[in-house]
Amino acid sequence: MLMRFTLLKNTVLLFIFLVFSCGSTTKSDVGNNSTTKALSNTKKDTTPKIKPQIIVGANQTQEYLSKLKDKRVGIVANQTSVIFKKNDTHTHLVDSLVSLNVNVKKVFAPEHGFRGNADAGELVKDGVDTKTGLPIISLYGKNKKPSQEQLQGLDLLVFDIQDVGARFYTYISSLHYIMEACAEQNIPILILDRPNPNGHYIDGPILEKEHKSFIGMHPIPVVHGMTIAEYAQMINGEGWLTNKVNCDITIIPVKNYTHESTYSLPIKPSPNLPNDIAINLYPSLCFLEGTNVSVGRGTSLQFQIYGAPTFPKTDYTFTPQPNVGSKYPKHKNESCNGYNLTNVSPLKSLDLSYLINAYTITEDKSSFFMSNGFFTKLAGTKTLQQQVENGLTEAQIKATWVSGLDNFKTIRKSYLLYN
Repeated sequence: MLMRFTLLKNTVLLFIFLVFSCGSTTKSDVGNNSTTKALSNTKKDTTPKIKPQIIVGANQTQEYLSKLKDKRVGIVANQTSVIFKKNDTHTHLVDSLVSLNVNVKKVFAPEHGFRGNADAGELVKDGVDTKTGLPIISLYGKNKKPSQEQLQGLDLLVFDIQDVGARFYTYISSLHYIMEACAEQNIPILILDRPNPNGHYIDGPILEKEHKSFIGMHPIPVVHGMTIAEYAQMINGEGWLTNKVNCDITIIPVKNYTHESTYSLPIKPSPNLPNDIAINLYPSLCFLEGTNVSVGRGTSLQFQIYGAPTFPKTDYTFTPQPNVGSKYPKHKNESCNGYNLTNVSPLKSLDLSYLINAYTITEDKSSFFMSNGFFTKLAGTKTLQQQVENGLTEAQIKATWVSGLDNFKTIRKSYLLYN
């Protein structure tokens, strides 16, 4: 009996010892945070994540060369229509396709011309490409829409132009007329898409139909947040073409791109947008094109500075002189007091402070807005000028845009190709 009791007691004591030992070990493991973190860190992959390279539509030849085989092809192109190579080199799309024995028949050139060296608003004439011998048909000036004769003999049109995402940048207006003409002639369009460097935000007043022009054709905000291909889908889907005709479009989308992607344009999209800073500031500063204020045309800092001879003295001055892309700059040979914006942080919305400041410091308010109504065409509404003249703040002005922007964003979702 005594032996059994002793055995039982020893068993109970051993059990209690094991329980406390396990509890002590668990407590020790939990309490020793440095040990836990060290073990965790040894398993964590600290290798820097490399973002996949953005690949524009034109570079994906394997996706579209077969679509061009045995076709008589027209190409809508300018200096940005390139296929990128290694070591930061590139070849022009037209040259590349000709070398690949694609039967290219004609080139259609938008504002600024095929090689991109014409002034904004300058008449671009038809001509011949000296390198390939192909006829070049201008789509800027009197002839903004390809005629039936100009499209005759084509089986397909390729559209490949870098846009910057602002309503008054006329390449999307050219897109409209090209789609309309091709729809009427039953000619399909192949769109080689490219990123929108201002695709990370949507802002501005919605264009009112009574102010429709070539620098604003559709009821969209100033900054629409869409690529060319997404915008083409919206033109079709919203029935904006005459008689609501529908254009047959095929899209080669950009790879590894979202609307939040940072994309630095390797080639100037037009003569007066020389770099990323100018492209980012363009939607905000372009309002000043409808006023007596210079935005730096005729200098090397186009759309990165603004000023006028009538401004009060500032710490920065510049004198516009004729140069490439600006033969007749505003305030030519006049010293302008102004502001240098080259060091501002990249914008994520329209900045009206430049417009409001320029109006506020202009002594003769009656001469600020151009009498030809160009400001209203840029804004797409008379309201913005009235709001500035009435002294509304930027916040007050933007509050009037909210419902229109919300409605546009809802419509826009249906046509997006990228997140």
